[in-house]
Amino acid sequence: MSIFAFRFLVSLVAIGFSVFLFVTVLPPMLDSGDVIGAFAAGFVNPFAAGYAIDAISCWLILAIWVIYEASSRGIRHGWICLVLGVFPGVATGLGLYLLLRSMQLGARGETAKPLT
Repeated sequence: MSIFAFRFLVSLVAIGFSVFLFVTVLPPMLDSGDVIGAFAAGFVNPFAAGYAIDAISCWLILAIWVIYEASSRGIRHGWICLVLGVFPGVATGLGLYLLLRSMQLGARGETAKPLT
């Protein structure tokens, strides 16, 4: 896959998720004004709770990765991705991090080599 295709597809998914969230989730949350209730709704049954815990765990893994690569590879601005990982969500935060990482490594002539 070319770097252009990679960046395009990652951007498409991240933006698509954000649009879906803003159209589907944000209006009822703003109508109710209950942000905590909206968060808690992710735990209304065992199936929803499984998805919610999966998303929270993915954000934690993203946070570990961002912090690690900030010191080991000098990837900057990862904190923005962590904020976006909370809202609109991990799909957006991870997508942006992959794009930032790709651009910063590419600008240095590095590739995504295995971590040592």
